[in-house]
Amino acid sequence: MVRQRIRWIALTGTLAAIEVVLQIVGNYVAFGPVSINLSLIPIAVGAILLGPWSGAFLGFVNGIAVILSPSTMAVFIPINAFGTIFICLLKSTMAGLVSGLLFKLFSGKKYEIWGMVLCSLIIPIINTSLFIGGCYLFFYDWLSNIAVETGNISTFAALIFVVIGWNFVFEFATSAVFSPSICKVVQIYRIRHKIEE
Repeated sequence: MVRQRIRWIALTGTLAAIEVVLQIVGNYVAFGPVSINLSLIPIAVGAILLGPWSGAFLGFVNGIAVILSPSTMAVFIPINAFGTIFICLLKSTMAGLVSGLLFKLFSGKKYEIWGMVLCSLIIPIINTSLFIGGCYLFFYDWLSNIAVETGNISTFAALIFVVIGWNFVFEFATSAVFSPSICKVVQIYRIRHKIEE
């Protein structure tokens, strides 16, 4: 039991460090005012490999890293600091938690690989969906101004095409591409874990 806890802490800490590095790299890759979140992959690995609490913790770390990113500090914090912090911490924490809980339904079953892929893909979906909801809740006036300035488009169109842009597409595609790698990491980990025990 103690050995498992030490392994959980060590792996979660390692994934958190990788996540922070990827987030820093992601600060320099952006389409529109929102940086692309390259650090969703470690959340998926943690959620699948170590469970929902690891996924939630990694999501929380991701949220802190996103809050401290230059684009968030420059665009969102000045408009509504509370709303920004709430959205950033909620969206990735819930994405990691839900992914880990969802994987429990597939764990140990013959279609487990498909579960890993689904749990990897659900993270950017939840992350972006909660971001959209949070923007409507805390930044509606700002979005309305963008809609008017962009040529009287709808607020939803302003959010999707101006604020989010290609970010979701990139995040989803990245998760889809790396899903097989995540599956392989989990399989290798399990084999080594069984050998050690």
